[in-house]
Amino acid sequence: QVQLVESGGGLVQPGGSLRLSCAASGIILSRSNMGWYRQAPGKQRELVAVIARAGSINYADAVKGRFTISRDNAKNTMYLQMNSLKPEDTAVYYCYAKNTYEVEGYWGQGTQVTVSS
Repeated sequence: QVQLVESGGGLVQPGGSLRLSCAASGIILSRSNMGWYRQAPGKQRELVAVIARAGSINYADAVKGRFTISRDNAKNTMYLQMNSLKPEDTAVYYCYAKNTYEVEGYWGQGTQVTVSS
């Protein structure tokens, strides 16, 4: 059974930083494609950053230069370092992972990030 558990969300002031973690079990992140998505109230879920099995990384234009996605293979955990946070970054953040041989991937339960003064 695959489980993805996010943590690290919270309330932060504009300009602040947060680091999200996604701890995985039942799936080996180093052998999967994975990423972070977010969904703001009234909006569709959108891609934030993805890291492929081979290690290539892509970011949404809105977060380039501010967010960094990474993974720790030994801990089977993925991270999203978020700096220079803006109110428009407020959303529920979800981690996602998919084995390359499967059609469907797996989602975490989400963690709330609120950027407000």
